[in-house]
Amino acid sequence: MDKLVLRAFLLAHFFIFPLGNFVNGASSATITSCSQTPYPEVCNYFMGNSINVAASLDQTKFSFRDLAIQVTLNQAVRAHQLVSEMDLSSFDGRAKLAWNDCLELYEDTVKHLNKSMSTNNPIDAQTWLSAAIANQQTCQNGFIDFNLATHLQTLPSMLGNFSKLISNSLAINKATVTSSSTHSNFAKQVGNRRLLAHGFPSWLSAADRKLLQKTGAAPKADIVVAQDGSGNFKTISEAVAAAGGGKRTVIYVKAGVYRENVVIKRSAKNIMLIGDGIEATVITGNENAQTTTTFRSATFGVAGEGFIARDMTFENTAGPQKHQAVAVRSGSDFSVFYRCSFKGYQDTLYVYSQRQFYRDCDIYGTIDFIFGDAVAVFQNCNIYIRRPMSGQKNTVTAQARSDPNENTGTIIHNSRVMASSDMRAVQGSFKSYLGRPWQKYSRTVFMKCVLDGLIDAEGWLPWSGGFALSTLYYAEYMNTGAGASTSGRVKWGGYHVITAAEAGKFTVGNFLAGDAWIPGTGVPFDAGL
Repeated sequence: MDKLVLRAFLLAHFFIFPLGNFVNGASSATITSCSQTPYPEVCNYFMGNSINVAASLDQTKFSFRDLAIQVTLNQAVRAHQLVSEMDLSSFDGRAKLAWNDCLELYEDTVKHLNKSMSTNNPIDAQTWLSAAIANQQTCQNGFIDFNLATHLQTLPSMLGNFSKLISNSLAINKATVTSSSTHSNFAKQVGNRRLLAHGFPSWLSAADRKLLQKTGAAPKADIVVAQDGSGNFKTISEAVAAAGGGKRTVIYVKAGVYRENVVIKRSAKNIMLIGDGIEATVITGNENAQTTTTFRSATFGVAGEGFIARDMTFENTAGPQKHQAVAVRSGSDFSVFYRCSFKGYQDTLYVYSQRQFYRDCDIYGTIDFIFGDAVAVFQNCNIYIRRPMSGQKNTVTAQARSDPNENTGTIIHNSRVMASSDMRAVQGSFKSYLGRPWQKYSRTVFMKCVLDGLIDAEGWLPWSGGFALSTLYYAEYMNTGAGASTSGRVKWGGYHVITAAEAGKFTVGNFLAGDAWIPGTGVPFDAGL
């Protein structure tokens, strides 16, 4: 058993309670605190005896926040166990693929909750709890991808309450972040992550920044990948498998087309991939949602913290007729993609979860081609809308924030949205939009971008009827170009043309550390952005 899962399993023996017995003896403090959560009944149900037991052990050890996350962690361990023990005799091959996603995602959720319990920084915890919510949604999506939604009824019935526990923990943690007594301390931590003058986040070491900025000569690498045998390995997957130890591992991938599906697991931290340039070093695949889940379709998937890529192309060549087909799926916290290209059609770039920064990148696609539930900022990027299939509409983004307390969103800053070469001559035959709401609290901001004339005057497209139109947050600030006029934009309650002060919340310095605990006024745009 994984060490983090084992730790949570052992903790669960101290604080786990049977589902069948409603706790009547919850303290008045519990009831008052629980009333502030999205699901107070679930909070009282699980928290009452937990607080009484904790108080009898050590009155000072557990705060309400800690207990909320601990109880959620206990249920995560139970959920993982129940999912792993499911009877799959009625599942066909596709259903088993979706189940396999769930099993991995519940284990990942246990790890996110463990980290949230272990940190003294609620800003980090807010990111990890948001990632846990993304995992819950993705487990369901695997079955929905295959039109197997009825199979969701076979999943353990307690998973509904578990999702509500995560949502409650997120709300409780956010209240901790925003409390005035601790605001200044958290602000200092946020300040430590501000953008540096050269446009790189400050979590990058000086050595990492030097490597990212280096041009010309081949980088000094720990591992070299070359198809002609002149390096340590011929495939990127072999190089990734050889990396490890937690320290920064630089993998130089020489020019060539690497036909492989690469997965960098959560345990493989601080990997840096450096290629010979866009179009020179190419990782390509063609998995798609007709053969596997969207989650698994990625040509390149990374979960390990601190991942960096430079001067590479990632592509999925399945084509528009295969629908969802991911080029890159990133769930890497504090990850950076610099001078990279992402090529696909529907669902090209899956900004899955946690904090991500994209600079000087090219992204190509048709439908929802920047999608997911990360805290993601795109800066100085070129976004190319490709020619879709007949009758299709293009949407640049589909952000997946499903809880109002998540700190996630897709921010596109100082970038350009335009037609790709195959689209240019026919762009008048297709409608193209900035985004549509994949989930109820979808949040996307375009600011100081050049929006070319192929963007429809309404700007944004509904997902289904009136779904999410009043709960989403879509915003534009000081965009230019033939498609930038806001006079004909949608009239939804959630759409905004924002001021400089509001836009300041979504700068790299503020948003990548989380906007909910940062003052929203007086944050200027400057040369560093």
